[in-house]
Amino acid sequence: MAAAVAAAPGALGSLHAGGARLVAACSAWLCPGLRLPGSLAGRRAGPAIWAQGWVPAAGGPAPKRGYSSEMKTEDELRVRHLEEENRGADLKERAKMSSSEVGPFVSKIRAVINDIANLPVPTIAAIDGLALGGGLELALACDIRVAASSAKMGLVETKLAIIPGGGGTQRLPRAIGMSLAKELIFSARVLDGKEAKAVGLISHVLEQNQEGDAAYRKALDLAREFLPQGPVAMRVAKLAINQGMEVDLVTGLAIEEACYAQTIPTKDRLEGLLAFKEKRPPRYKGE
Repeated sequence: MAAAVAAAPGALGSLHAGGARLVAACSAWLCPGLRLPGSLAGRRAGPAIWAQGWVPAAGGPAPKRGYSSEMKTEDELRVRHLEEENRGADLKERAKMSSSEVGPFVSKIRAVINDIANLPVPTIAAIDGLALGGGLELALACDIRVAASSAKMGLVETKLAIIPGGGGTQRLPRAIGMSLAKELIFSARVLDGKEAKAVGLISHVLEQNQEGDAAYRKALDLAREFLPQGPVAMRVAKLAINQGMEVDLVTGLAIEEACYAQTIPTKDRLEGLLAFKEKRPPRYKGE
């Protein structure tokens, strides 16, 4: 699970390798040899380093495997989009590792997934194929998950006599409840899109289309809804929700108050009020 991609103004970036994809609103340029399918207007986006499985585009050089949790100029990110097929860890690669190598390997994966969870922009996991083990853990780190009805997802590690190591034992119970999360992890059960929707694991389920990208297209639609909103407001709204869910209600309300206060002195807030008064779309600058 390793990849690098950097963002720049003007498009909805894409790191392509197949079945499950990450979407978050921004613009992007990619490392040499990676595909960039289509664009979505956005304002500014800072460079970021991501870790995930990736493949070269036709004729492109083979990407170097590596791991990084570095991210720069977070305040300029708007909506971020990565595509990846992630059935989970490469078991052939894992089988060649010594016991002393496995721990650091999993720690790097966990760190990258945590960085994705902490991105200051909305993230959407679009699952059109398989998301098993680490693939689902990556999706669980996203704010929103959408899937095709034919998609398959599950935390299947107990079949291999291990447990989820990329945050699955913590994020799955928070997403669907403790009892059901235990049932799925204990059984290593694989769910299709409709089953995942029924248990609350995903927000939207779509019938797969001929192109095999129904979930991806839905994720782009959601990203387009998010893009026009105030960048500062989006960042602190995510912060308030994420931190508030980990504490009691009284503390959560205090977190909300502190986050709201961050929006008051911004130029974006004044621009939003002016745009509403003048009945025109706002022109936010993230200030």
